[in-house]
Amino acid sequence: YFCWVKIHEKYILRCIELAKNGLGTTAPNPMVGCVITVDGKIIGEGFTSPYGGPHAEVNAIHSVSDKEQLKKATLYVSLEPCSHHGKTPPCADLIIRHGIPRVVIGIRDPHKKVDGKGIEKLLAAGIEVTCPVREQECRVHHRRFLTYQEKDRPYVILKWAESGDGFIAPDPDMRGSKPQPYWITTRHSRQLVHQWRTEEQAILVGTTTCVKDNPKLTPRTWVGNSPLRVVIDRKLKIPKDYHIYDGSVKTLILTEEGLISESASGVDYAPLDFTENLPVQICDRLCERGIQSVIIEGGAKTLKSFIEAGLWDEARIFTGPKPLKSGIKSPPIHGKEVSRTQIENDLLRILRND
Repeated sequence: YFCWVKIHEKYILRCIELAKNGLGTTAPNPMVGCVITVDGKIIGEGFTSPYGGPHAEVNAIHSVSDKEQLKKATLYVSLEPCSHHGKTPPCADLIIRHGIPRVVIGIRDPHKKVDGKGIEKLLAAGIEVTCPVREQECRVHHRRFLTYQEKDRPYVILKWAESGDGFIAPDPDMRGSKPQPYWITTRHSRQLVHQWRTEEQAILVGTTTCVKDNPKLTPRTWVGNSPLRVVIDRKLKIPKDYHIYDGSVKTLILTEEGLISESASGVDYAPLDFTENLPVQICDRLCERGIQSVIIEGGAKTLKSFIEAGLWDEARIFTGPKPLKSGIKSPPIHGKEVSRTQIENDLLRILRND
């Protein structure tokens, strides 16, 4: 028994490893990994294709050259196989059709169309099912999907860079004459941020950041999908010749009710009640659009509002080596530090709101 448990764990961890290949392309589907073994040897592997394409189990089954072997195989998958028709047919049906006798699942799928129904279908077909296995690791891996399904909101990542003495932005006289970002971190840290942008579905900034920096909010130095740009602009102050209106990427402007102007190309508007809890409303607006994760890039006021509302899951904080001596202080935050990495002269800390 002990040996079997260890083998199950090993292959579920391999499923998670495979699943990471889908980061940034599978949403709103979860990024799932699947491994198929016979007599302890891997005969097939797969992960979720970009949205609309086959799921992990389908790709893994298709990768097996001798389909007869499936009749004595064990299929491992990080998340419960689906049991309903979506963009693709149910994975549970495919597993049954190929006569796979054993299925080992990392965690149940809380999606209301699945939630145990996939497991029930497999059991009803006489398949031996083991679930959960390495539940904690699977939950961490599927955190975006699970937050959306269980909490009805996107997974919220806060990101900022601060100087060695704790300032997030300089005094106005330290900036150039034209609106552009003031860099605290190195080029390599900035490229990492561009990579992160391709991994999430939306990126959000407040009015002040947009007016002062005129940011593009795109992953220019990394290959991948551009996230939805989301900008809070209560009074529609941001000039129409700024990058967010360039039509290059889908953009959502969150503004005061009654102020919505005509949609420009690629730009939508959504109303907010600025007298109420803004972070909750913002999460609601994103949730309505099927957005499962958002990276909040500032500024201080926007970040602080999410921290004070307790509405964040992860914070990624860069600290550059140079002091600024004055400017806007970075927001205070308390969370569990899960990693600390040196990138040239920058320090990157990642906190979780456990």
